[in-house]
Amino acid sequence: MDLTNQRRMAAEILKCGENRVWIDPERMEDVADAVTRRDIRNLIKTRAILKKQKKGISSGRLKHRKKQLKKGRQRGPGSRKGAKYARRPRKEVWMGTIRPIRRELKHLRDEGYIDASTYRQYYRHAKGNLYRNRAHLLSHIKAEGVLIKPLEEGK
Repeated sequence: MDLTNQRRMAAEILKCGENRVWIDPERMEDVADAVTRRDIRNLIKTRAILKKQKKGISSGRLKHRKKQLKKGRQRGPGSRKGAKYARRPRKEVWMGTIRPIRRELKHLRDEGYIDASTYRQYYRHAKGNLYRNRAHLLSHIKAEGVLIKPLEEGK
């Protein structure tokens, strides 16, 4: 049975592509008898002809990948696109180093562990990238004996 004409008319009426027009296999004779657009509209009303749902793109694989990345998986050399410093710029690395050091120095000065001139000296050292991290700074301060009062445990 050739239903190309009916399928084409139905696609125009339903405002979709011909591939999305579904014709009920049990009512093929009724569809074949339909010649006018009015006949096709009646068949659509009686649900002999339907519009299939659009096919989408499944996001299941994407969701799984995101979950894996959150756990730290799939981040090896084979997955990396940018250069080392495109992924984490040098400035960001520097900010991650200097901010805790400066915060610690301010804390030591404000709590009275070091005086202003010592603070300034260590601040300049920090700016010159002398200390790797906060713990390194504290070990220098303790070793050089510049503390006015002893640090509590945990500092």
